[in-house]
Amino acid sequence: MKNITQIYINGQFVTPQGSETMELINPSTNAVIGHVTLGNERDTQDAVAAARAAFKTFSKTSKEERIAYLQKLHDAVNVRLDDMIAAMVQEYGASLQFATMSCQYAAKSFLQAADVLRGFEFQKDIGRSRVSLEPLGVAALITPWNASSSFICNKLATALAAGCTVVIKPSEMSAMQTQVISECLHEAGLPPGVFNIVNGRGDVVGAELTRHPDVAKISFTGSTLVGKSIARGAADTLKRVTLELGGKSPNVILDDADLQKAIPLAVMACYMNNGQACIAGSRLIVPEEQLDEVKRLVKIAVGQTRVGDPADASTTIGPMVSKKQYERVQHYIRVGIEQGAELLVGGEGHPQGLEAGNFVKPTVFVNVTRDMRIAREEIFGPVLSIMTYKTEAEAIEIANDTDYGLQAYVSSADYDRASRVASQIVAGRVLINCLDHDPLAPFGGFKQSGIGREYGVYGLEEYVEPKAFIGSRGA
Repeated sequence: MKNITQIYINGQFVTPQGSETMELINPSTNAVIGHVTLGNERDTQDAVAAARAAFKTFSKTSKEERIAYLQKLHDAVNVRLDDMIAAMVQEYGASLQFATMSCQYAAKSFLQAADVLRGFEFQKDIGRSRVSLEPLGVAALITPWNASSSFICNKLATALAAGCTVVIKPSEMSAMQTQVISECLHEAGLPPGVFNIVNGRGDVVGAELTRHPDVAKISFTGSTLVGKSIARGAADTLKRVTLELGGKSPNVILDDADLQKAIPLAVMACYMNNGQACIAGSRLIVPEEQLDEVKRLVKIAVGQTRVGDPADASTTIGPMVSKKQYERVQHYIRVGIEQGAELLVGGEGHPQGLEAGNFVKPTVFVNVTRDMRIAREEIFGPVLSIMTYKTEAEAIEIANDTDYGLQAYVSSADYDRASRVASQIVAGRVLINCLDHDPLAPFGGFKQSGIGREYGVYGLEEYVEPKAFIGSRGA
């Protein structure tokens, strides 16, 4: 049993003034594995004050100093990778495969930010002016539960590279993972107040960060509904915001694609991270005349997808993060059936032998139409909707018929053709014939998938404000 009773403010672990506690649950068994004491508004105010005080000196550090800090952070996190992975598997239910990749990425994000910082110019001559890109101030980093450590590390690395100080509000459901990463970051030995971490609920800690006048920027990853609330609250003090929100990503299979390769990739794109991914390719758009072959190959691919103990290296899909999330996915499966979609694989209930945890049967619907809720709303679970098209133009139209625009996928034997289709899809990223991630490329959404970008130069620019100096040296 793990009892987490401290938060991290001004360079040290402290007992929160908040008294609310919550249980930590292993989603594979629904057994209680710990408790966490949550911070309150006063704790949040103390964290902001510490970050504001630290900003006065940290914002003046050189690129070389910040690069050295980023290296220390990488080294400190890298030492505890096994502990991070174990916490992610136990507390969140990530498969060992995904947890390993996610935590390795968390460590690497500091080195990637350092590489970006080396080539970033904070001073530019534009016209007759000197333009200085100056750190915004205190940044609030609000992170979700579906890849806690990697979100914390990437956002923190970028903010520090820009010269900002931060207050991090992780998901309260990730407290065990937060404790490990907090201990890692503390070992790096950064100046007190540069980063602060407050466990707490969104409507308490998150709300205080949103309204606090000394917070200059919010970087939030999570649901579109909460993102809209943050944007409204941030408007009162005109905070800068980066919002990486929901998605309903289309996966367009063109008629010349190699289905033997494209279909297993498509199933993987939907089921990655237990289906709890904003970038999940949950809408598979295929040529009408190839539907029968697609169905056959989808059945094979799903049949090779192993659901079970996330600590087992052969497991592909672990449990949903909570009973609430399990019920949400079950609800959408029922809605799909009620609205007339054909259930190809999976369905309601637990997989046999996994009744104790929040495990979902990997599910596929075919003959899904654009008006169905399973085609329009983000489910956040391993549920794939297959839709058909007659022409390439119709495929693009279906892909863009969504409120979201975070990521998309295109498969084709002709890369140039796939690129032409990709250029017409309204999404922040389009992956062609692959499942890949480029940490230097911008990431973020069109439409209701968000505002702003993360990663690389584009991400760093979200934490600085340009100041122009115009004048002469004298008459």
